[in-house]
Amino acid sequence: MFTILDGIDVSNFCSEASGILQLVGWILTVFKIAIPLLIIVYGIFDFGKAVTAAKDDEIKKSVKSLMWRAIAGIVIFFIPSIVMFIFGAVSNYSSERNGLEESMDFNVCEACILRPWTKGADGCIQ
Repeated sequence: MFTILDGIDVSNFCSEASGILQLVGWILTVFKIAIPLLIIVYGIFDFGKAVTAAKDDEIKKSVKSLMWRAIAGIVIFFIPSIVMFIFGAVSNYSSERNGLEESMDFNVCEACILRPWTKGADGCIQ
């Protein structure tokens, strides 16, 4: 059992805060899809304006801008998964040292944030 400040038990934090974590997971899912799409759509819009202007310098500039926007969209899409992978690796290391129960609670956090729509033993909705 892990306590902070002599009395607050945080060993079951993920299980107790699953509703809030599920809301955060839904918000992350929307942002993870909407922001990259908006970035790419704005880049394509700028590229279309440059093509209709028919100036080579503007076309080259807009192609470079579209490329950087597409890379940013892809990075934004994968950031939550990378962060949760890192936390999972740390949790697995910690569970091997301290016992299995803390790792199981982290699995609830991971499921609620990365897969808020899933049900069952490996999901957030019980």
